Amino acid sequence: MIGSLMMRVSVVVLLVGMLTGIAMGIRQDFTLHPAHAHLNLVGGVLLFLFGLYYRLVPAAGADRLAKLQGWLHIVGSILFPAGIAAIVLGGPAFMALPVVGSLVVVAATALFALIVFRTSRV
Repeated sequence: MIGSLMMRVSVVVLLVGMLTGIAMGIRQDFTLHPAHAHLNLVGGVLLFLFGLYYRLVPAAGADRLAKLQGWLHIVGSILFPAGIAAIVLGGPAFMALPVVGSLVVVAATALFALIVFRTSRV
């Protein structure tokens, strides 16, 4: 079930994000704070909430569109903050990475909105 996978991936991503934050604090070097924040919020929190919805509304999680949405969000939630880190550390030559990652996340979120409107009851 895609909801369970999303929740599992989200807690791993959240742990990585938190450990990154701790490492930045220990070094007193917060250069990567934008990547850290996006990793925690997009990869940890949003991914978990989307997965939780699929667990609470099993019909939504069983749809093929949900599987596509889940995988898109997993890929985008890793690519987007990694791209931000690449720009911070390597410069604008890496601009395509966060742009593609953010567009993947937006597409996944739009798919999620469609799924919610199709499967939630008023």
